[in-house]
Amino acid sequence: MKIAYLSTFYPYRGGIAQFNASLFRALEARHAVTAFNFTRQYPDFLFPGKTQYVQPGDRADALESKRTLDSINPLTYIRTAAAINRLSPDLLVMKFWMSFFGPSLGAVAGRMGPGTKVVTVLDNVIPHEKRFFDIPFTKYFLRRNHGFVAMSSPVERDLLSLSPGARCIRIPHPLYDHFGEMIDPAGARRRLGIGPGKRAVLFFGFIRDYKGLDVLIEAFGKLDDRYVLVIAGETYGSFDAYNALISRSPLRDNILVFNDYIPDSRVPEFFCAAD
Repeated sequence: MKIAYLSTFYPYRGGIAQFNASLFRALEARHAVTAFNFTRQYPDFLFPGKTQYVQPGDRADALESKRTLDSINPLTYIRTAAAINRLSPDLLVMKFWMSFFGPSLGAVAGRMGPGTKVVTVLDNVIPHEKRFFDIPFTKYFLRRNHGFVAMSSPVERDLLSLSPGARCIRIPHPLYDHFGEMIDPAGARRRLGIGPGKRAVLFFGFIRDYKGLDVLIEAFGKLDDRYVLVIAGETYGSFDAYNALISRSPLRDNILVFNDYIPDSRVPEFFCAAD
């Protein structure tokens, strides 16, 4: 089968790009796959993190892709669709995780030739952080697909609430396998400053309001001195409110904060140290 895969790939970083690289490699083992990528994923003023791009220490799969799509330039929607159609693929695969991408990805999908089926892997349908354009942008996108892969039951339910009768299969989100081997837990705990005999609770990943870190910090304060809370990840926005919660916590001396993007090379350190 000839497959075009349009989404976020290297040099972008983060879980979406990592997922896409893994799925691309799995597909290319049996099919002819061409990756199409963004020239601009988010405008800088809409991206609350430090950088969208791979940094030293990230074990990124630097697979080749055709960078054609600018998320906010409609002319590139037409050019990207034309480039994909020139391949005459049997299948266009995309990834959808935010309504912001509905117009760009939907426009490309809607311009596919009659011989190309469009299937999208859904991370979210109804986003965690809601905006006024979520429903119209998402419905526009969904109408231009032939089928979907949902990785959880709630996402499948959200899809069917907006697009009753949509063709969908549910496959649980796979485990990532690109972070390297496990390391010695005792050594990992020493490097993070976790004392002997402590029980380590880990919060890992981008810090955004909907993820509930504030609830975790407050709940952690109800434990006893045997426990340590490790917070590891880059904040989207300000960390000030979390600092205020930590300063008021009766276990504030047991809270370790690594408020930065954790490179892939350090991921085993945090997970092997955690209970």
